[in-house]
Order: sequence, then C-alpha cells, then structure tokens
Amino acid sequence: MLNQLTIAELTAKLAQRDVSSRDATQACLDQIQRVDGNIQAFINCDAAEALAQAEVADQAISRGATHTEQPLLGVPIAIKDVIAVKGQPLTCASKILGQFVSPYDATVIEKLKAAGAVVFGRLNMDEFAMGSSTENSAFGVTRNPWDTTHIPGGSSGGSAAAVVADECIASLGSDTGGSVRQPAALCGCVGLKPTYGRVSRYGLVAYASSLDQIGCFTKSVRDAATMLGVIAGHDARDSTSVPQPVPDYPTALHGDIKGLRLGLPREYMIGGLDAEVKAAVEQAMQHFASLGAEIVEISLPHTDYAIATYYIIATAEASANLARFDGIRYGARVDGADPIELYSKTRGAGFGAEVKRRIILGTYVLSSGYYDAYYLRAQKVRTLIRQDFLKAFERVDAILTPTSPTAAFKIGEKADDPLQMYLADIFTISCNLVGNCGLSVPCGFTTSPRLPVGLQLLGQPFGEETILRLAYAYEQITPWHKEKPPLVSAVADASCR
Repeated sequence: MLNQLTIAELTAKLAQRDVSSRDATQACLDQIQRVDGNIQAFINCDAAEALAQAEVADQAISRGATHTEQPLLGVPIAIKDVIAVKGQPLTCASKILGQFVSPYDATVIEKLKAAGAVVFGRLNMDEFAMGSSTENSAFGVTRNPWDTTHIPGGSSGGSAAAVVADECIASLGSDTGGSVRQPAALCGCVGLKPTYGRVSRYGLVAYASSLDQIGCFTKSVRDAATMLGVIAGHDARDSTSVPQPVPDYPTALHGDIKGLRLGLPREYMIGGLDAEVKAAVEQAMQHFASLGAEIVEISLPHTDYAIATYYIIATAEASANLARFDGIRYGARVDGADPIELYSKTRGAGFGAEVKRRIILGTYVLSSGYYDAYYLRAQKVRTLIRQDFLKAFERVDAILTPTSPTAAFKIGEKADDPLQMYLADIFTISCNLVGNCGLSVPCGFTTSPRLPVGLQLLGQPFGEETILRLAYAYEQITPWHKEKPPLVSAVADASCR
C-alpha cells in the first residue's frame, strides 16, 4: 500500500512514474477513513484540497520536475495543529481558537511547499502543546496505534500516531520539552528535534519561546534527514534563527560509526526506569559497540534539577505568550460587563485545565517578590545544566539515553496526578533547556502489552549530522523500524471531508 511507504520509497516510485502523487495521497486519505475513528490523530482534513495539491505535483513531474530539485515532490505530509498553514484551521487543540483559520504560512510550510510536498490535515495535540499524553485536547484524546487503550505521548501525539498508523508519509510537530521525541518513542517511529535556531519558528504558535522548536516524525532515519534538509535554514523573520549553512544531511548516512564516542549519563539509568526499557537501551548500546562505537560513562550532575527548572521557565514564558488570547483581537469571545470580566470569562471558557494550571504557575513565578526566588534562579540553574552538556561533549560525540522512562501508559492513568505526568519528560527536557539537538529511534518493545521503546541520541548544537549518522547505522542492523501495529479498522467518520 502506498501509504505505508517511506519518503525515500515513495519518491523513487514517483520519479519512475510507477505511481502518482494522487494515488499516494488518496491511499493516505483512505487509511484515515479506515482507522482514524479509533486513533483520532486528525482534528481536520480537507481531502479535496489535498488531492488538488497532489494533482499539481503530478503535473510538475510530468513536465520533468525532479526530486533532486524538490525532495518532497508529491509526498503527503500532515501538520501538527500549532503550525500555521494558510487557509487551514489553526486551533492549537483549544476552544479559544476553535474557529480560527490561519491567514499565512509558517516558514516551514513555505519550505515544504517549495519542496513539492502535499501539505494536508491538522493533527491533534495537547492544548497549546502543554502535555505529555495528548489527553489535553479540546477535540478528544488521540490513541496509540499499538494499543488504543494507551496514550501516544505528547504533546505531538497526533503527529506520531498518524505516521505510525500510515495515515501520512511523514509529519511535522513541535518540541518544547520532548514533544517530538517522546511520542515518537511511545508510538515507534523516528522523531527529530533540531538544534534551537536551526529551524525557523515563524508561524509556530508560541508556548515557551526559548524552548520551542519545530521537528519531524518519519518512518526511517533517512526520511528524517531529508525532512530536516528541507525545513532547516536561516529566516530573517525569526530573531532566534541562526544564519548557519544547511548541510546535505542524507550524505551523512553512510553507516560507518567506528571511533565515535557515545556518552551514557549515569544519572539517566535511574531507579524509576522500567526494566524492559532499560534492557532495550542496554542492548542498543551493545549494537553500537559492535559497530565500532566506544561507550563512555559520563556525568550530567545537575540532571536532578532539570524538571523543576523546566517547569518554572516554560510556565513563565507560557504566561506571557498566552496573554494575547484575550477575546479582543481574535479567537473565541465571551462578553462581559467590562474588559476585565470579558477577559476572565473568555479565558475561563476557552482554556482547558492544564493550560490554566500552567498560566497560573507561570504568573506566580513571575510575580513581584517571587521573580528572583524562582524564575531568575531557574535561569541560573539552566546555565549550569548547559555547562554539564558542554563539558560532556568535550569527551564524547553524542549522548545515548532512554527517550522515556516507561512505555506508553494507559489513557487516564496519570490524568489526576500532574507531577507524575511531568516526570514522564525527565529524559527529554534538558535538551530543550540547553538548546542542542536530539533524536528518538525505535529500539525494541515491551512484552505485555507489546508497546514500542525509544532510544534517544543527543548531539552537540548543530550536530544533527552526527546523531543522524549514528541512528542510521543502528537502524540498519535492527528490525524495529519495520514493525507495524495491528490496526483495527473503524467505521468512517467525519475526520476527512
């Protein structure tokens, strides 16, 4: 089935004119109709628009356009509902933006379209990207394709689930504290979070501006390299974008990792780490060693402070960023007797419980008398965490860790315990605090229930070539990325119209 192909496989067939983009896009739309009633990865999908884009791609191929010039020509790619696509809904899975339609394209969308991609669908997420399970959406819970009683991870759960369920060939998500890597691990696909500043954030609805980064979900490491090559690059519209040349990432995938040094942080192999996850990561270490890499034990001594530091900084920035959703300029509006009552009623009705919790926490740590005690101190600890990583990278080329301490937990299992939910991000948040790059690749399964396990590779700032090279070498000698979930067909619903 065409919807099961990787980017590399599909573009090869398209280039030979063995298949059409319309056929591939229709295959994805058909799969959405078959399974998304169970998975609920999509919030919205305009089938007619997707097929129209596919027709344009087919016409370009018939005129001689090549995938050398346009690497994603004719490839159906779905988008997390936090990234602006002109003329499509941009709800951030929130009631407060329930009727909002984007008037412009994000920079990454401009790049995808320039590369010839069929950009379609809005993927479910935790509201305003605040969550680790995709249970905090105003449009329903997304389910893990491997077991629909379990969560897919978050906040980009819809993006991961759609790729694994073969509802699209690849997808975009955003990663503020692990929101690409963690759902990739829990659903069993490749998830890449680029270095902060490597990919433009223009058109990404902000959660925590110093932490947010757009990333991608793919079915293989080679596809991740292709996607990154398309979306990376300097953008003058994003003041945090770094003017650094974009390498040819696929050329780094030659499989030779002899002599590379991989750091294993002793602080990450903790008591709360699931035994089967630990075993899968240890087996992966052995695979890397067999390929000629050297495993080196390292220390990241300030790891214990990462969760507290992250949730102070992230909530503070969220408090500032979400102040714009007030019922005045755009979005939902609940009238009141005066502006204060209008703000209160609009935000009270429009925001979900988790978003409210984080706004309140962020407002508190920024308030008079608490700024120095919390926010300023957290920024100082962030610097210490960054120094830990810089010191470690003096000894190693990349760092190897579990992506998540457990496989996917059951829906509702941690809904009433926010602290336990926050701890699910313990292995991913430091990457965002530091600003370096990270990637999750499938490395095995738990036994009962059978759920994916992810291996995380952390690289130096702008070290994407190295972690892609390592992940590709590992992927070539393991079968995990080829596994498919036993999806149960569902009655077609109104997800695509």
